[in-house]
Amino acid sequence: MQTLTIPRRFRGPPNSGNGGYVCGMLARQIAGAAEVTLRAPPPLETELDIVELETGEWELRQGTAAIAIGRAVTLDVSRLECATYAEAVEAAKRTPLKPHDHLLPMCFVCGPERAPGDGLRLFAGPLPQGRSGVFAVPWRPAPSLAADDGLVAPEFVWSALDCPTGYVSQFDPETGNFTVLPILLGRLSVRIDRRPRPGERCVVTSWKIGSEGRRLVAEAALFGEEENLLAVGRAIWIVVDRQVQLGMK
Repeated sequence: MQTLTIPRRFRGPPNSGNGGYVCGMLARQIAGAAEVTLRAPPPLETELDIVELETGEWELRQGTAAIAIGRAVTLDVSRLECATYAEAVEAAKRTPLKPHDHLLPMCFVCGPERAPGDGLRLFAGPLPQGRSGVFAVPWRPAPSLAADDGLVAPEFVWSALDCPTGYVSQFDPETGNFTVLPILLGRLSVRIDRRPRPGERCVVTSWKIGSEGRRLVAEAALFGEEENLLAVGRAIWIVVDRQVQLGMK
């Protein structure tokens, strides 16, 4: 049986793994596009089992408790938003989630208190008027994110498509209002067409596609240095109690 241990570096909330990273690690078992649903906060520094089910799905377990379940899917994104690297740099300067408002400041993907090269530091912000409801952020993957083949490991592509969807899901394009909500990733689907090189000037764009009750749905795309599409993702975020977000309930 395969096992997975989530290092503290890859946390989202203080005591659980970043959703995108964990989803990406489980998706390593699945060829092609995958959908991973998180069932419980993934614990840090704890040996978890990776189990193949008779259905062909893969489950991440702590003992008998399901942490996440993944399956192969066909992921087609009908709407695709792009931005240049320079536009993404300017958008990040307009990020509506300021450091003092951030609910998870040590998040591996978007935490403002993570040092460059340690966290991804993806602070998505809105593109100018005329591109209402579209967020963008630049990304130059650090050398520590490389896999054995020299390209960025797939779990970090999943990570990069995670928090930018969380940012834009809290934005109302009609009013321009941004509401800081305690949210947790519930499901992430990703299709990777190509992985970037460490140091490559990449752009992540994201846009909200709907909401229902506590569920917020957004999509994202990753583009490479030549503005070529590398990957797409679709995320479902769940609005939770603040104590739940922190893992205290």
